[in-house]
Amino acid sequence: MSKTFIVETSARHVHLSEADLKTLFGEGYELKFRKDLSQPGQFATYDKVDIVGPKRTLSGVTILGPTRKQTQVEISLTDARSIGITAPIRESGDLSGSAPCKVIGPCGEVELSEGVIIAMRHIHMLPEDAERLGVVDKQIVNVKINSPERKTIFGDVLVRVTPTSALAMHIDTDEANAAGICGQEGEIVEI
Repeated sequence: MSKTFIVETSARHVHLSEADLKTLFGEGYELKFRKDLSQPGQFATYDKVDIVGPKRTLSGVTILGPTRKQTQVEISLTDARSIGITAPIRESGDLSGSAPCKVIGPCGEVELSEGVIIAMRHIHMLPEDAERLGVVDKQIVNVKINSPERKTIFGDVLVRVTPTSALAMHIDTDEANAAGICGQEGEIVEI
């Protein structure tokens, strides 16, 4: 039985709360579905917003659905530096004390006092995947990637086990570009 899994690049994106969706796009607005993502129930939309920092703006950042309890902006370290903010590396949803920014939509704008993170690299998996791979939820592991010209071992990879996951590792664009990721698979390894 295979112990490998797909490694996907998670480009910059935004998850909006219902209240912020209303402010940015107007009363009664519904996100415009573009395509399903690998994680069940998650989807990319045609909708975009601008993320404003002290130095510059990231224009046309994709919104992912469905809406969430709190607005979350996920960018890379390169993005954070370019717009002039210091965003922490965090697990998705861990927003307390994270970086601020302004989000601009077609009908309004929202000043976030917190909500900008660099997502911690992680692997989504079902309980049966975790058992097969010999890991548990919240465990930190190392993952080997056999890209053709840039074999890489990523440390500090968070295992996220839920009953609704699809087996896939997510890294940001900085990490994917550094390792030459394009459809490669990963494997948990000991170092």
